Amino acid sequence: MAEIKLSEIRDLTRIERIGAHSHIRGLGLDSSLEARSVSEGMVGQTQARKSAGIILQMIKEGKIAGRAVLLAGQPGTGKTAIAMGMAKSLGDSTPFASISASEIFSLEMSKTEALMQAFRKAIGVRIKEETEIIEGEVIEVSIDRPAVAGAASKSGKLTLKTTEMETVYDLGVKMIEALGKEKVQSGDVIAIDKASGKITKLGRSFARSRDYDAMGPQTKFVQCPDGELQKRKEVVHIVTLHEIDVINSRTQGFLALFTGDTGEIRAEVREQIDTKVAEWREEGKAEIIPGVLFIDEVHMLDIECFSFLNRALENEMAPILVIATNRGITTIRGTNYKSPHGIPIDLLDRLLIITTQPFSEDEIRKILDIRCQEEGVDMSEEAKVLLTKIGVETTLRYAINLISGSALACHKRKGKIVEMEDISRVYQLFLDVKRSTQYLMEYQSQYMFSEVPMGEGDEDEANAMVS
Repeated sequence: MAEIKLSEIRDLTRIERIGAHSHIRGLGLDSSLEARSVSEGMVGQTQARKSAGIILQMIKEGKIAGRAVLLAGQPGTGKTAIAMGMAKSLGDSTPFASISASEIFSLEMSKTEALMQAFRKAIGVRIKEETEIIEGEVIEVSIDRPAVAGAASKSGKLTLKTTEMETVYDLGVKMIEALGKEKVQSGDVIAIDKASGKITKLGRSFARSRDYDAMGPQTKFVQCPDGELQKRKEVVHIVTLHEIDVINSRTQGFLALFTGDTGEIRAEVREQIDTKVAEWREEGKAEIIPGVLFIDEVHMLDIECFSFLNRALENEMAPILVIATNRGITTIRGTNYKSPHGIPIDLLDRLLIITTQPFSEDEIRKILDIRCQEEGVDMSEEAKVLLTKIGVETTLRYAINLISGSALACHKRKGKIVEMEDISRVYQLFLDVKRSTQYLMEYQSQYMFSEVPMGEGDEDEANAMVS
């Protein structure tokens, strides 16, 4: 007897990786731009978030194009989180480009070209165009197919109506194919673009909602359109200047956007595009949307890049530049001079500086609660208290890294809720910076190229390095 195997049925779901800032939903401000203590994944940093909220308001009103904002603070105080919150609060219509300063040092293109492309990615163009469309409810679709193969091509008629009128349209071969492709039937409400012949199904008419006993959850019901069948409609497209640059500088046209190999774009191409966009603005066809360019670890840029930023910010189509650094007074890369944050004084003078403060114990606890929820880890109250203590004594990032490790330790002992013993186990397995430094001091003779001399008074030096 043949063995019957039942095929496995699996639910296919989109896998979303949990990142360091995947819990951030916005800046967590109320209508009067006051920062809530815990909101939209943000905790604490009320002063910095209020400052970012004011910048955000000015961005939305289009008032501060070409300005720059510096987020400065100690490591692990939420600078990147604030930038992410700004990006989420801006919405989809405002372009947001994010790069790390180290990214621009590649062999494929010059540093200034990489920065220019990043700038152009953060500038949007809202293009408006008017098109004529036919919008109505389908009464009947009749297609006449030739009886003999190879005879004259098929033809047909389409009857559309609105609440006020009804019209019959003659159909050609292309329109018949388009209707068949979209599976248009009587009772559907459709829109036909007269210029391109594109057919869009808007949904089923409410009047035909009782035609079938069973319908899928994706079935959308809409009202029968009113007024004339033929209407003029304004269509809005939002593209970035970089996308326009790529399309116009490559032989394969818009497909260059998908290949990823953009390379260097000639200055003449950009000049022509800027001239054309300026013409569209004067005619009212286009509108510039200054977006946001976020550069993390900005101290990694060198003096040539800072000079470029200084000049680029003066351009009338410059985006809002948000930069972040955790450095104090340090050497400007490419020079022997020291400066606050490793940024030249002339650029610092242009910046609005927002500082972030270290988190309090209570704020660390709230952040750890949010991260446990984000990572789907159930943790007991005592374990959270211990983890918070670890976060205060070491760093918040180290405490967050222990969450998933302790969940695995709990799973290994077949537990359901992470307890103190799981936290203690992973704390012993993985060292933090202080314990790692102490370990190096104790066993430095066993490592290669150890540069810390061992002798009298070295214990004080070791303790100073740890603290």
